[in-house]
Amino acid sequence: MRALYPDFIWRIPSKEKEIFLTFDDGPIPEVTEFVLEELNKYQAKATFFCIGGNIEKYPNVFQQVVNQHHTVGNHTFNHLKGWDTYDDTYIENFKKCEDLFVNSQVKRHPLTTLFRPPFGRIKRSQAKEILKSHEIVMWDVLTGDYDQNLSKEQVLSKTLQYTEGGSIVLFHDSIKASKSMMHTLPRVLAHFSEQGYIFKSINL
Repeated sequence: MRALYPDFIWRIPSKEKEIFLTFDDGPIPEVTEFVLEELNKYQAKATFFCIGGNIEKYPNVFQQVVNQHHTVGNHTFNHLKGWDTYDDTYIENFKKCEDLFVNSQVKRHPLTTLFRPPFGRIKRSQAKEILKSHEIVMWDVLTGDYDQNLSKEQVLSKTLQYTEGGSIVLFHDSIKASKSMMHTLPRVLAHFSEQGYIFKSINL
């Protein structure tokens, strides 16, 4: 995938001990709020790739993300899978989410130029249009927190194994992923904090 899409951002090389945690599919009550509480314990910042429909349903949770100075990114309005969607429909859905960011009533909401395709699946034709205005952010560590065939211990083990300085780590603040994410995130924060790493949001 990296070879096919070299103009996407897969990791952020750094000479510092930095890790970039990202969360897809929120914001939603309780789960996103759990993430915010855990990040706050370590003064960690992260990037939340938000579904537009969830922002509309849960503006107060989105407000909390913004208030705590995390970065937010576009994840389409309806969590569309690019490979299965006509280009015009996909771009329209992307723009619908973007309009929500721009016109949001959330106080102190920063404009975003980050996009992550749901499922990591996007056609080259769709990406070409989005890259005119946004950076497309992927990942180099997929926690697998959403995978019901993985135990929470397996999710933690592989996340710790593959994360290193400059890694973009993909979690989900969704109900489906919550069990494994809630087990893994606190332990990842503690493990790498003890090694002197800091957690930063993506600001490009």
